Amino acid sequence: MKNRLVKALSTIVAAAALTASLAGCGSSKGVTIAIPNDTTNEARALLLLEDLGYITLKDGAGITATPSDIESNPKNISFKEVEAAQIPGVLPDVDYAIINSNYAIGAGLNPTKDSLGIEGSASAYGNILTVKEGNEDQPIIKALIAALESKQVADYITTKYDGAVVSVVDNPTDGYDSSIDYAALAGQTVSVAASPTPHAEILEEVVADILAAKDITLKVVEYDDYVQPNLVVESGELDANYFQHVPYLNDFNAENGTHLVSVSVVHVEPMGFYGGKQKDTSALK
Repeated sequence: MKNRLVKALSTIVAAAALTASLAGCGSSKGVTIAIPNDTTNEARALLLLEDLGYITLKDGAGITATPSDIESNPKNISFKEVEAAQIPGVLPDVDYAIINSNYAIGAGLNPTKDSLGIEGSASAYGNILTVKEGNEDQPIIKALIAALESKQVADYITTKYDGAVVSVVDNPTDGYDSSIDYAALAGQTVSVAASPTPHAEILEEVVADILAAKDITLKVVEYDDYVQPNLVVESGELDANYFQHVPYLNDFNAENGTHLVSVSVVHVEPMGFYGGKQKDTSALK
């Protein structure tokens, strides 16, 4: 009797184990992906995940998409919404993360080599030079635009970032604008708020020398967030900023009542999909 009971219990346990094993086939345990928590970059991250085939968004969900716009989530992905600048720091605590290239580069990651998936260089999220509305035609701003749109900057981007940052200037200048009286600008300073990488690097390594040749001083002030660079330009504390893309700028103006405009689209930083706890995409198969 005792042997029969033990055998029956063993059979039940084995059957339960088999059932659990079969139930696990073809289903994901679920993974956690960190994504930016600001509206435009969050939508951009979700669009990248859709392009990679991990989720499907509802029809019409575009540059304002949020996790609530996900129509199909077959991999049972959970999302951790984090300030964009802080995502590299939480990478070890999540399975995967979507990181803006400027923050990835700043954290020692190579977007083209270390990412498990990346946006194409035709991304609509070109990084822009921004000024307060009404200042677009100031000679000092036009001198800054010409320097940023130069062949020297385009060449620097290509050499320095190896595809992680891509110049989108169609007709690079020699660094100067022939319509400007540079002699009248001699001795002046133009100030720009910028993210450390790659924006401040581009400004300090290339643009500063172009302007210095005309006796114009470039002052670069670095910021690690997406709010203060716009506020200091709106207030007039600084002349321009270089860190964001148009969708973010439009949302910022709408939400904060600011009056900032884009005056140049300089480069694209393809957003990347990186492994954290997971080193490959097998957890998403």
